[in-house]
Amino acid sequence: MTTSRVHITPHMHWDREWYFTTEESRILLVNNMEEIMQRLENDPEYKYYVLDGQTAVLEDYFAIKPENKQRVKALVEAGKLIVGPWYSQTDTMQVSGESIVRNMLYGMRDCLALGEPMKIGYLPDSFSMSSQLPMIYNGFDIDTAMFWRGCSERHGTDKTEFLWQSNDGSEVMAQVLPLGYAIGKYLPQDEEGLRARLDKYFPVLEKPSVTKDILLPNGHDQMPIQKDIFEVMDKLREIYPDREFVMSRFEEVFDRVREERDSLDTIKGEFNDGKYMRVHRTISSTRMDIKLIHAEVENKIVNTLEPLAAIAWTLGFEYHHGLIEKMWKESMKNHAHDSIGCCCSDKVHAEILNRYILADDMATNLITFYKRKIVDHMPAREGCDKLAFFNLSPYEREEVINTTITIRADKFNLFDDEGNPVEYFIQDQRVIDPGKIDRQIVHYGNYDPFIEYDIQIKYTVPAMGFTTLHIQGSQHGTQKSVKSTSEYLENEFYQISVNANGTLTVLDKETQMTFDQVLRVEEGSDDGDEYDYSPSRKEWLLYSDEFDVETNIKHEGFQSVATIKTRMNVPANLEEREARSGQNGFVDINCQVLLKQGSRRIEVRIEMDNQADDHRVRVLVPTPFVSEVVVADNQFGLITRPTNDPAMEVWEQEGWKEAPVPVYQLMNFAAVENQTGGMALMTNGLREFEVISSQGNQERDTFALTLFRGVGVLGKENLLLRPGRPSGIKIPTPDSQTRGKIVCEFALFGFAGNHIDANLMAEARDNVTPIQCYNKIPYNAMKLNVGEQDKPLTYSLLNKGKKGAVLSVLKKSEDDDALILRVYNPAEIGSIEDHIDFTQPVTSWREVSLDERVRETNVAMQSFGELKPCQARSFQIKF
Repeated sequence: MTTSRVHITPHMHWDREWYFTTEESRILLVNNMEEIMQRLENDPEYKYYVLDGQTAVLEDYFAIKPENKQRVKALVEAGKLIVGPWYSQTDTMQVSGESIVRNMLYGMRDCLALGEPMKIGYLPDSFSMSSQLPMIYNGFDIDTAMFWRGCSERHGTDKTEFLWQSNDGSEVMAQVLPLGYAIGKYLPQDEEGLRARLDKYFPVLEKPSVTKDILLPNGHDQMPIQKDIFEVMDKLREIYPDREFVMSRFEEVFDRVREERDSLDTIKGEFNDGKYMRVHRTISSTRMDIKLIHAEVENKIVNTLEPLAAIAWTLGFEYHHGLIEKMWKESMKNHAHDSIGCCCSDKVHAEILNRYILADDMATNLITFYKRKIVDHMPAREGCDKLAFFNLSPYEREEVINTTITIRADKFNLFDDEGNPVEYFIQDQRVIDPGKIDRQIVHYGNYDPFIEYDIQIKYTVPAMGFTTLHIQGSQHGTQKSVKSTSEYLENEFYQISVNANGTLTVLDKETQMTFDQVLRVEEGSDDGDEYDYSPSRKEWLLYSDEFDVETNIKHEGFQSVATIKTRMNVPANLEEREARSGQNGFVDINCQVLLKQGSRRIEVRIEMDNQADDHRVRVLVPTPFVSEVVVADNQFGLITRPTNDPAMEVWEQEGWKEAPVPVYQLMNFAAVENQTGGMALMTNGLREFEVISSQGNQERDTFALTLFRGVGVLGKENLLLRPGRPSGIKIPTPDSQTRGKIVCEFALFGFAGNHIDANLMAEARDNVTPIQCYNKIPYNAMKLNVGEQDKPLTYSLLNKGKKGAVLSVLKKSEDDDALILRVYNPAEIGSIEDHIDFTQPVTSWREVSLDERVRETNVAMQSFGELKPCQARSFQIKF
């Protein structure tokens, strides 16, 4: 009787970069690809080779060997070289839903130029799995998933094959790699060597398998093809006659799983348990400088650039797919688990940062270009400049807007198209050399200076559109005066006092809840590595209220600002901390708290200068109630997690690979609440938090938002929270101490009722989608020809209420003259129905898949139909 069927699948796992650089791995890639192709072309028995499920590897290869594209294409078309479906092996906890979708969208498109992609959600090494992946996979007609990390019986099964569902009911058949993707690497030919390895592996693989079809992946990181694999297989048949050994592709294993579908357990949720394999729960705070620009680029492309480009396209301007794809791909090269986890060498981190700087520069300049094209083509008003506001939310927004205008005048009037004056406040001003505006000005001998004004305006901007004001120089305008001398920051929603110790007391006027000691900063040790935070066994916590503080409150125009400055003297490094021998390092903190009229967001900006090593810095936000659960956004929805994991009491006795610390990821917000209301943190790139106890017990009542942490090694052994071997390798990474300046931004958002009724998801999107401004003056260093000036001064493309479905993206279709609109239901329980109104006649409204193929679904015009819990649906719109 056959005990099991062992599927041997040749593959390589290709980290483009890690402790080695992309260029170092590319040299190996060129060598290895030639060996792989020659074997596939010349040996009919060598049936398959899996190219790690990512097309970025081929992009790297074709950049050097473009003449081999036809060879690769022939092997893909023959089903021998197996490619895709990803562009890069994405992390699923650090990156947004749109980032994951674009990764597969571009990966699939790259594959289809060569042949058919592998239709498996293949992520063999990514740290943890998002609960929303089944829905995303189904959006690409993928119904299978294969991964390694994050599973334990706590999820509801002790089997390696199961059905995995998202909240909306989307489902994939999952095949877990319980011992990872490399257990078949460098298999020896001798019996002793094979038995030494496989006698231990087979019981672990076979016991939890429903099908008894088990995987022995024949590959490893950057591993060359194993030339003697058939000799090894012959020896395996001799040693283990009760087992069948076959060379397979992963799809053949799933064919067997399908036969057992009715007997499979059904599981929901995310996979982030470190019981049997490491998931690196706290990797979200490594190299926070890189994490911050990563989120900035994501939000800038999705929330601002793409909808702005879509608006411009509806007005007749070109939609620049090529430029947008380039910036996406520059970013997605960084989305692989090691790269975005920032568990790499310093040299690689420099490459990662440079890619983000490039992508950010591209996105920023293309945003400016679209704003300029639109405003340039508006009717001119003689003697006046323009100030245009762009709202990229699907509903009207009235906000206090901080912007800058430039004019050759010492005074100016601001008015709308009807001539009505618009009140403004001048916050600051400075003289600008005319050569900075346009060097042609001084070329012709005109040296009159310009004045740059930082101004505030409270104004209403239409939904998904823009409106325009006129600026008349050398005329007096309507300026807002400052009258308040209050010792509080106060608006319609809050009264905020700055305490003597540098913390805040916040009264939410609607709920009458008081939040005290808000923004206390905690500094403690970090004895971990780039993968994991781990405290010293001789911890010494310090707090900002133990140090002298300087505070100031200023009321200016439409807003009030509190400034809180302190220097925390902290141990210079781990050795100094553990010996309690001094506080010779420091962290300078300059915190600005901004409260605008009419806003529920208390905006916080913390500028830090870190001059110490081996530590973690968090900001604390206590609440007047205890929370057993906390809700946060993930990809296209929300997830509720416990604030305390009971396994923390037993993980060491049970031999977990790492402690299940209740430190979690968020995308843009996390919230706690009671029966009256709650408090949300809305962040601009800070994506790691914990709910802790202010008293050191189990009663968790305080948000702890990680600002940064500093470590000096890539991998380290025997951590307090992760015993045993190092993760990665033990090499120094001094840049990961994050010395120097770092700026963190987030907002506090008090709310009444629950997080769904308070529209927290939409509010959090607005927080990272600021009103865009464009000041048109008669000069510009970069010249453009202007066509007919026939574009409206005010425009709105569409409108929907803030409640209900949340906008994920508005963009032009990749292949059709149409727009793509994606929305989702953020709630974890309960379906909703919603719709949207366009301001011009819609001639075609069709649902599409995530790769933008039209689906045969009957949905009423401009309706989203039923949106199940945490379900995203996409629509193609033609006018």
